[in-house]
Amino acid sequence: MQDKQLMENLLLLEKGACDLYLHGTIESGTEQVHQTFQTALNSSLHMESDLYDQMTAKGWYTEEQAQGQKVNTVKQKYSNR
Repeated sequence: MQDKQLMENLLLLEKGACDLYLHGTIESGTEQVHQTFQTALNSSLHMESDLYDQMTAKGWYTEEQAQGQKVNTVKQKYSNR
């Protein structure tokens, strides 16, 4: 497996773990369980951030500048609700 594909897979797995830990934190029944999930979430978020930074540095995760007209269209669409 190529490095880029491996990093993409790791990033997707880490994002999934963050989602699970977030829900565990929100739904926890005791303070101890809440703290355990919150600690795991924070650790997972740091790992996700490190993966993102490494991928960005290698040019494997690029961002596009949103076009102003598209942003305004979305703003108008949801401001009317």
